[in-house]
This record gives sequence, structure tokens and C-alpha cells, in this order.
Amino acid sequence: MKLKDLGFDNWFADQIEKHHIADVSPARVAAVDKNSYMVRGDRGEAQAELSGKMIFDTQSTLDYPAVGDWVAVQYYNDDTFAIVHDVLKRKTLLSRKTSGKQISHQLIAANIDVALIMQSVDANFNLRRLERYLVMAQEGGITPVITLSKTDLISESELSDKIEQIRRFNEKYRVLAFSSLIENGVENVKEMIEPGKTYCLLGSSGVGKTTLLNSLLGREAFQVQDVRAGDGKGRHTTTRRQLTMLDQGGIFIDTPGMRELGVFGIEGGLSDTFEDILSLAEGCKYSDCTHTKENGCAVISALESGELDEKRYENYMKMKKESAYYEMSYLEKRRRDKSFGKMVKEVKKIKGMK
Repeated sequence: MKLKDLGFDNWFADQIEKHHIADVSPARVAAVDKNSYMVRGDRGEAQAELSGKMIFDTQSTLDYPAVGDWVAVQYYNDDTFAIVHDVLKRKTLLSRKTSGKQISHQLIAANIDVALIMQSVDANFNLRRLERYLVMAQEGGITPVITLSKTDLISESELSDKIEQIRRFNEKYRVLAFSSLIENGVENVKEMIEPGKTYCLLGSSGVGKTTLLNSLLGREAFQVQDVRAGDGKGRHTTTRRQLTMLDQGGIFIDTPGMRELGVFGIEGGLSDTFEDILSLAEGCKYSDCTHTKENGCAVISALESGELDEKRYENYMKMKKESAYYEMSYLEKRRRDKSFGKMVKEVKKIKGMK
């Protein structure tokens, strides 16, 4: 397989050429299983592990390889095993807050060109969740495309209404509607795929991500499970992120359904997703307006007049506060970790002198 078919270009080639370790080759991370990796390159596929130096130097979860990353490796055992020495600088990165109370970044995938954000048109359709996915994608520098699945479940007028609800807050997004069951609209998804470009599928469990991927592959390569009849929620079909090559040349990363979409450090994603609110804010009387209770707030005025949707406003404010809180907590945690690390080094130094 040629490297360019995996998405390798001059951006990454320049980094490899300047690498300080001899005999390194570029490879792309195709799958991650705890502390081991599967990488693909022009020598085929190989199991891989991180070098001891890389493990020692790693200070954050963001420093570890994610699916889609390009890494500098040295091959061994007739190219069946590789040691990862470095993660090449990323073009884009998709991440979220780790689930639960832990405050850290969870890597989802890297170097994605287009994120297909999928919602099914049944009970899963949720504009507020869609906004969160849009923030995640755009914060990472990824172009979002909104895809609506299972369109065979509703009428054409109902589908038009849902598309209108999406376009009401921003017309810049491309919206594709399809049904994998009756293969209606899937061709529109196929036509947008370009060779050498990397795409990811984002959405809740049960929206049809794996079914769509099977349709694009033209075979039942991945197992599909039905949604629960009681509540329409999906079971986790995809259990890990992995890189898949399509015959027409596109590269896809399927992701497990995410029930929690915690976010932090998302100012850019918020600005891109809520352009209408940011545009209104330019008319506020005070430059530091919080858009909560100030006199002369253009956002509140638009809210009161009905120009701005109340639920959209509430979701924007909720994500903004959530992000600020998690960001502050994360930075505090990093400061504590650095202080502890410094103390350990000092203790080792003192013991070494004795």
C-alpha cells in the first residue's frame, strides 16, 4: 500500500525528514488496544509499542498516539513489529472530556478531514446533542457534515422539517439524508468521499454508523446489532476505534457511540458552531457582556423577541460554563502533577548525592 493512499502528504513528510532518529519510517496508527498499537505503512501492517523514552517523556494523554495519527517507527522482525518513537504533529484532533469525574482529555482520533455527524430521524434526533458534536469537530479543525439516517421511518415532509430545523440556526453545514435499509441516499455519501481523505463517523449508538460503513464497503465487514425495542437506544456495535480503507480510496474511522459528550477548551468550536449568537453579541452595550442580565445585551433582546431560540441559547451558555469549569480544574490538576513530579526529581537527586 502506498503512503499517499493512507493520507500521507508533504505536511508529514517534512517532519520525517527532519527527525533526529536514524532509520525511522512513517506509519499510520490503524487501531489502539490499551498499550499496544496496530500501524500501517508502505511495509504493510505491524504490531507496535511505544519506545521507553517516549513513555518516560509523555506528560499528557494528548501525547499518546491516537487512531489516525502518523508516527515515526523503526521496524523489526521482518517488518512485523515496530517501535514508535514519536507522534508527528497533527493536522486535526478529535477529543472530549473523559467520562465520569476524571478531568482529562480522551483522544478519539487524529488527522481527520471530515466528520460525518450522524443522527437517526427517530427518537435519536436531538439538536442540542448535534450542537455538541459540531463544537467537538470544529474545535479540532475538522469539517463537519451532518448526516440523517433511517429516513425510511418518516415521511418526506417530516424529513424536510428536520432539515429545516438544522438549517434554521446555520446554513453553512452540508446535510445528507439517507436510508441504509432501502439504500436511498447512500450514493450521495459515496460521492463525497475523496481518495486519500480521512473521514470519521460520529453519533450515538444505534444511529446506523456501522450499517453505513458496511454499505460504503459493499460488504458486511462489521457486525450490526438492532436497537432496543423498549427505548430505541442502540447497543454498542463498534467497541474500538479503527481505521478502514474503502475501495474507492477514502479512509474511514468508525467510533463507538458516546453517551457522554463532556467538553472543555472549546472557544474556537463554540464560535464556529454558534456564529449567530456571536454575531448578536457584537451589538451588546458592554464588550465583556455575559449575556445573562446586563442592560443593553443584544443576545437577551434577541431571546426576548423570539429571534434567538431559547433552547439553543441555553445550550450555548451551558457548554460555555461547562468548558470554563473543566478547563480551570484541568489546569489546576496539571499544576499539581508538575509540582509532584518536580518533588520526586528533587528527592531522587538528594538520594543520589548520598
